[in-house]
Amino acid sequence: MLKKTLSVALLGSALLFAGCQSTPSSSAAEVNSLKMLQNRTWIATQIGAQSIKTNPSARNIPALQFDEATQRVSGADGCNRLMGSYQATGDTLVFSQMASTKMACIDNTIPNQFSTALANVTNYQVYNNTLKLLDRHGNLLIEFTRAKQPR
Repeated sequence: MLKKTLSVALLGSALLFAGCQSTPSSSAAEVNSLKMLQNRTWIATQIGAQSIKTNPSARNIPALQFDEATQRVSGADGCNRLMGSYQATGDTLVFSQMASTKMACIDNTIPNQFSTALANVTNYQVYNNTLKLLDRHGNLLIEFTRAKQPR
């Protein structure tokens, strides 16, 4: 009988201590996602299902930078420079007051797709060196890779 009571007490204690272990809260995960999103340069590698191949030395490659201090976003769509503001909370991302230059470009396919996709962004996911901008249904709009900084 004593063995049984001791076993139940040990099992209960183990469960109690296991339940008290700290686990990352959703707010800690949100802060980490924001930290990974902001103050970095993100280069577009895919719009929808279409892969984007760009020469790293090309002008105005499709890319975005999120400035944490000013809550401003800037970058390029493959032809034009763009800028605006953003608000990110949790996994939600909203762009506003977006503006861009209007340069004459040889091929406007990627710039048009990029701008259309940005207008539909409602959510984002960041993991490792990948940023995914998603629509309200969770569909991939644009995928980015983190730019490698020279040493």
